[in-house]
Amino acid sequence: MSDLLIRQAGEEDLEAIIRLHEEDELGSHGDAWTPENRPAYGAAFAAIAESSDNELFVAVSGDEVVGTFQLTFIPNLTGRGALRVKVESVKVKAARRSGGIGAKMMAFAERYARTRGAAMLELSSNKTRTDAHRFYERLGFARSHEGFKKKL
Repeated sequence: MSDLLIRQAGEEDLEAIIRLHEEDELGSHGDAWTPENRPAYGAAFAAIAESSDNELFVAVSGDEVVGTFQLTFIPNLTGRGALRVKVESVKVKAARRSGGIGAKMMAFAERYARTRGAAMLELSSNKTRTDAHRFYERLGFARSHEGFKKKL
């Protein structure tokens, strides 16, 4: 685990990132690395890379991508204009879970958000992910809001 490197994702990481999402039946949203889907993933990656308000990261052990997460920086009028950071799409390779990778990714996310002047780190997690909820609470996150979604 000491060889874990967290860095910004490059286009060469895209397949590995999508493969991490494929492993997650609940949170995959039907993601699959197929020839038909690659252009959509490429376009999304390009949009993230071009945005100064979005950062996509990978956790790499050796030459293997073992985790990923995205940070979205949200300027806000509340909290006297506090900058918030939403953590999204947190995934750790199934075979590598419970080994500290997720905790290292979240600690990195917090440090990185602070360097950009953020006052708050927030995330949402599916209600059925009780193990993930305990994990986030151990890291100091508090359950504070009820989330809502509407597909468009």
